[in-house]
Amino acid sequence: MCSILLARSLAAATDVWSSTTEVLEGKSCCMLLLNYLARKRTESGLVAGFTISVPWDALKSAASVEEPLNWLLFNKYLTNGLCRAVIRNRKVLEKVGDIDHVLKAQTIREFDERFTILQFGYKSCTDYYRDASPDKKLPSTAVPILCLNAADDPLSPQNAFPLSIVQGLPNVALLLTAHGGHIAFLQGLFPFGETYMERLFGQFVQAVFEHPSDIKKACGIKEEKMS
Repeated sequence: MCSILLARSLAAATDVWSSTTEVLEGKSCCMLLLNYLARKRTESGLVAGFTISVPWDALKSAASVEEPLNWLLFNKYLTNGLCRAVIRNRKVLEKVGDIDHVLKAQTIREFDERFTILQFGYKSCTDYYRDASPDKKLPSTAVPILCLNAADDPLSPQNAFPLSIVQGLPNVALLLTAHGGHIAFLQGLFPFGETYMERLFGQFVQAVFEHPSDIKKACGIKEEKMS
């Protein structure tokens, strides 16, 4: 459910970035990436971030995928995948919980209540979801970030988009499309080639590496003086 791709430039050093420059792209559960950028700020070791279909508010995402149709199409499948992962590692995990009870979970929320929060010391699923949600942590980020979301994404509902927060942040841009679903963003009559999210990511990375000064200026990031 979560994949993080690393784009690393090993080209010769420029006047702005070091010879090894990193950009992280996060898909779906890229809330991990945003939480990391918010926690580390200028010490993240990254020059930019790019997210696709991030669930901004885990509580609202959980409610969305518990709606009847979304449960049938998404929640049930994802929950079964989590349970299969537990089964594969049952010998280890049964030492720390009631695995039979965990495997009876019908939703992601039930799985988290019976397993995840116990593993990480949360008092409730609500506490866990609030802590995992990146929306209110965006003001703590300190690098340029481009976020791509679709209005028809059942795992990242439109009512959770942090529009008012992003409007006050010069380093964060939220690009919204009417369609695209969850990490799909297909384009063209025969959508078998490059997707919109792949094209956008390529353009963003190119801009980060080729026009770093302009991006820093637009984001209100001061240039570091070379010693």
